[in-house]
Amino acid sequence: MKRLAIISTHPIQYNAPWFRLLAERQHLVLKVFYTWGQLKESKKYDPGFDKEVNWDIPLLDGYDYTFVQNVAGKPGSHHFNGIVNPGLINEIKAWKPNAVLVFGWCFNSHLKCLRYFHKKLPVFFRGDSTLLDEQGIVKKYFRRFFLRWVYSFVDYAFYVGSNNKAYFSEYGLKADQLIYAPHAIDNERFSEPDDVFQKEAVALKNNSGIQQGDLVLLFVGKLEQKKNPVFLIKLLEKIKDKRLKVLFVGSGEMSDEIKLAALMDDRILMFGFRNQQQMPAIYRMSDILILPSKGPGETWGLALNEAMACGKAVVATTKTGGAADLIRNDINGLIIDLENRNSLDLLIATSLKDKRTLEEMGRQSRIAIRSFTFTHIVTAIEYAVNSIE
Repeated sequence: MKRLAIISTHPIQYNAPWFRLLAERQHLVLKVFYTWGQLKESKKYDPGFDKEVNWDIPLLDGYDYTFVQNVAGKPGSHHFNGIVNPGLINEIKAWKPNAVLVFGWCFNSHLKCLRYFHKKLPVFFRGDSTLLDEQGIVKKYFRRFFLRWVYSFVDYAFYVGSNNKAYFSEYGLKADQLIYAPHAIDNERFSEPDDVFQKEAVALKNNSGIQQGDLVLLFVGKLEQKKNPVFLIKLLEKIKDKRLKVLFVGSGEMSDEIKLAALMDDRILMFGFRNQQQMPAIYRMSDILILPSKGPGETWGLALNEAMACGKAVVATTKTGGAADLIRNDINGLIIDLENRNSLDLLIATSLKDKRTLEEMGRQSRIAIRSFTFTHIVTAIEYAVNSIE
């Protein structure tokens, strides 16, 4: 049986479940090498959320892993020299894999892995960058030159969607080097048991003062500039209807700004950071999830997957990497341009009168999200690794 070494910075709630599934299916032998070595517990300080995060779902169960010593002076995944593992390559070699899968190149040790194993073992890569935020001719030229050099060490890349595929193609990877493995979440955990989650949502709405006829817009994620949460506050300033509510779920650098706005407008509700087990009910409190990202770096937007699994209409901007794959305009939601949001204003106005359009969009979301699963990811990986000579 082929042996696959996976190199990742730390346990991530969106990856650990499919690592477990990959191990359970026993079509490959895998071991995950976590390079942020200090994180032997799942708890870590997340600068985006501006708090320590300890996810309430298991991240280390069901698959083989190790934490590799990280000697970085300022350890972390937010800068290149935050991941420095002198023993990483030797540990991987000692395990004797048939192939390596590296998550991200923008860390000292990960780039060294790509370079070292190139032409020694098949090198697979996983990343979700896009071309949506490219700026300036000079920067674009040097970025193109540098990234073509980086990806010259990659044999195959697992791309997550159409924008990510265009990125890999731009930087030198050929069509036969690109393998589709879509971004996914645990659809079943968010969709079932639906009746239980619905009851929890009703209780949360009652406790939050949300009335039967209210229209609730939901923002989920880090309260930071690139995710543009103030877009929803400006939306409230334009639409004065008291039945329109905005619920912010998350924390981050803009928390104080949002809190101040909430003092000025009682239609703004703040839940702060909420853990994974609470999210299925929270999505069901809302009528529309809105991701108003202005970039740079909103490479996908997995909250879209989560909301769709919960049967919700979804709205995202053209700067949201996953929107092109997940959203069909006027079918399960909207893709909007920040400079022209007329379609969103119309949807809100219509929905304040009658929510049947949103209910149909939510039904279509449930159907569409079935094509984005952990099984799709692991099947792609199994086939690719087992096909190598």
